[in-house]
Amino acid sequence: MKLPCALALLLIVTPAHLLALPQTNLALCTRSATLLACKDGNGNYYSVRSEGSSLYLRGFEAASKRLWAQTNTGYGPTTFYTGLASDGEAWFGYSRRVGWTTLNRVSSSSGQRFNLHCSLIGGCR
Repeated sequence: MKLPCALALLLIVTPAHLLALPQTNLALCTRSATLLACKDGNGNYYSVRSEGSSLYLRGFEAASKRLWAQTNTGYGPTTFYTGLASDGEAWFGYSRRVGWTTLNRVSSSSGQRFNLHCSLIGGCR
């Protein structure tokens, strides 16, 4: 099997250490049947635990030294989520599937709000 000339040239001019190094910005994770726990190269960590139709998330943002927790609970095509951070910020939101579209709405105690509509065909807006 012959490599196309452009690909062969790219492999020749790329330093070998760049081809062999793992991505250091990826999170390292471990999991069990109901728990996923990860830590990234910046010192952030999070965990996700599933129980029935609920997900329990916890995390730590290294830059802000902020702990947070969020609970997601699904009822049919709608998932409600509530969260609280160690700096006092709280948030509430929901995601609802309608056909191939997901409607998302979030509000936080800091006054931030956003709506996000995502579809398989049109992407997110």
